[in-house]
Amino acid sequence: MAAKVTLEPAGRSCWDEPLRIVVCDLTPEQPVTLRVSLSDEKGTLFRAQAHYRADAGGELDLTRAPALGGSFEGLEPMGLLWALEGEKPFFRLVKRDVQTPFVVELEVLDGHEPDGGRLLGRAVHERGFLAPGVRREPVRAGRVRATLFLPPGEGPFPGIIDLFGSGGGLCEYRASLLAGHGFAVLALAYFRFEDLPESLNDVYLEYFEEAVDFMLQHPKVKGPSIGLLGFSKGGDLCLSMASFLKGITATVVINSCVANTIAPLHYKDMTLPDLGSDLGKHTTTESGFLDFMNIWNNPLEEPYHQSLIPLEKAQGPFLFIVGMDDHSWKSAFYAHIASKQLQAHGKDKPQIICYPGTGHCIDPPYFPPSRASVHAVLGLPVFYGGEPKAHSRAQVDAWQQIQTFFHKHLNGKQSIKSSKI
Repeated sequence: MAAKVTLEPAGRSCWDEPLRIVVCDLTPEQPVTLRVSLSDEKGTLFRAQAHYRADAGGELDLTRAPALGGSFEGLEPMGLLWALEGEKPFFRLVKRDVQTPFVVELEVLDGHEPDGGRLLGRAVHERGFLAPGVRREPVRAGRVRATLFLPPGEGPFPGIIDLFGSGGGLCEYRASLLAGHGFAVLALAYFRFEDLPESLNDVYLEYFEEAVDFMLQHPKVKGPSIGLLGFSKGGDLCLSMASFLKGITATVVINSCVANTIAPLHYKDMTLPDLGSDLGKHTTTESGFLDFMNIWNNPLEEPYHQSLIPLEKAQGPFLFIVGMDDHSWKSAFYAHIASKQLQAHGKDKPQIICYPGTGHCIDPPYFPPSRASVHAVLGLPVFYGGEPKAHSRAQVDAWQQIQTFFHKHLNGKQSIKSSKI
């Protein structure tokens, strides 16, 4: 090998951790192509490549050298990860088993040829989802089906319940990464997992109340309350939990509706109807993706306002993370409704952070933005929106904002970091 590849941290890092890439022993101003590849658990190959030019000393440092073309352009030190694209169309990169890392292969190729030139250098790096000392504990308590992630140390730790959206199943990668930042996080399934319902026909809040009680009674969880983190359908469930259940003092929702969606919500003798939608109002993009932004009924209009979640009943503050190019539904509009609703009842305004050029699926940092993918339940290619570079930067910032919000309201820690976007 003619070139030396240095990765920092060496050998292994957490997925949400920046990775510094430096290539040495090149000739002065040598043109090279860097190519990164990894395979997910289903064997789907994801790849990205970018063209660079070494400096006068024959060194290439991605924190200083802009990409000249390829999968992206410009100064993007982590671009080779967030620009990964699957060889199979519409496949989104997700982590199904957080107990194993993604194995990332980096190749340095001579020149800027489309198919790559002579191999000059190579490195292999593991990107894990469990920080050193983080413990993973499957939970089958009563009806609750979940996985608890605990940080290293004795604790107790501020607790969070993490909910994903209408794809169902048990998604652990966000919870496992968040536990590496000092939180006890329960990744909670609510359908399409083990003996839980296969579909969302009716939702009973008592199930989620049982999960809250589990967390508050756990010796490693710091009481007297916990936080909630929800994405998409999981977000409106978090808003309902915060509004009807006790023991919740901080709620973060990512691209969520302020009305109950998809299925009726029941709690004791109360029922929140489903907002409802008209699939006939969907559009199709030029690429053939389904765009569902305009199918949902307006929760401010009769009779749909009965599905509005009574946020004014909640005990704690809200943070709304909003992708301004979300094509799953009108997330910015819903966040505005929440703000007016809370103020009308004399409550504090929610914190709302809007990210231009950002679509629906806001993941932890460095996951490739998912502009479109096959929906887990519908089995059809759905358009989620977003521009890759803006979306990737939003994910980095949103991840910090989520941690800052929870540390402040669950742990009493102030942070000097504020949104850069």
